[in-house]
Amino acid sequence: MVMTMKKNNRLRAWFMGDDVLPSLDSKPIEKPKQSNENYVFTDKPEIGSDGRNIFEIKPLLYAFRVLAVLFCAVFIFVLLLTAAELPKFGSADVPDNNEVSERYIESGIEETGAVNFVAGMILDHRAFDTFGESCVLFSAVSVVFILLKSSKGKKDPEESDRTYEPKPDIILRLIATVLCPIIILFGIYVMLNGHLSPGGGFSGGAIAGAGLILYVLAFGFQRIEKFFTEKTFKIITLSALSFYCLAKSYSFFTGANGLESGIPLGTPGAILSSGLILPLNLAVGLVVTCTMYGFYAVFRKGGF
Repeated sequence: MVMTMKKNNRLRAWFMGDDVLPSLDSKPIEKPKQSNENYVFTDKPEIGSDGRNIFEIKPLLYAFRVLAVLFCAVFIFVLLLTAAELPKFGSADVPDNNEVSERYIESGIEETGAVNFVAGMILDHRAFDTFGESCVLFSAVSVVFILLKSSKGKKDPEESDRTYEPKPDIILRLIATVLCPIIILFGIYVMLNGHLSPGGGFSGGAIAGAGLILYVLAFGFQRIEKFFTEKTFKIITLSALSFYCLAKSYSFFTGANGLESGIPLGTPGAILSSGLILPLNLAVGLVVTCTMYGFYAVFRKGGF
């Protein structure tokens, strides 16, 4: 019971903005009482931990937290309302169970030119969803950069583990010299062959990213920065996402207006076929590759 009351008091203090008051260790400010008990005057403003007047901060925090609670409540209400309108799971009347899958199987090759039905589905019929997934990957690694990236100019061993590189492991370097090119080339092959067989951008990007991680493990950041830096990461990721967005925007526009896109599907089964699926697979694979290596580089404290 006591613990519940304490939690409720803390929640109320957070909601009202009382947590910006000076800490108990700070010297209390004397407030001379006036004749009117409803008002308390002081010669000096109360200063919070950030050096600002708490009476200027508290109203803003209170308004922000009220809006945050309202937004969450509305968002939860909309989600619950949407979930309540969804059809029953597994119902035969749902188009997803009797029309969509049939359309993918019967008309997939004709409409997309991809022998791999999965690639045709995620990069043509549902390409907008795949673009959102790629943006989520980019957003995730961007947030990790903001939170964990070491400050520039610091050479403290505690801030970076580059002090202990390159690693004097001859066996690891010899193995990496042989395997890294094979792994990266195999990842590119999986990206380029995703419209013909199982594979594609996500799996190929994961393989190529593993190759980069093995390379930096064996030879260190200084060696890999000769061809892959933070600038390289930004250029590749931005270019891949921009191409994906522009290409599918054009495709969506022509399809929605009943226009011919002018992009040939080619002969199903040939390497140069499936229209935009082949370059889109490559774009997604590059984003996944950069994301995997970016996560590792920042979590290793080496940074780019």
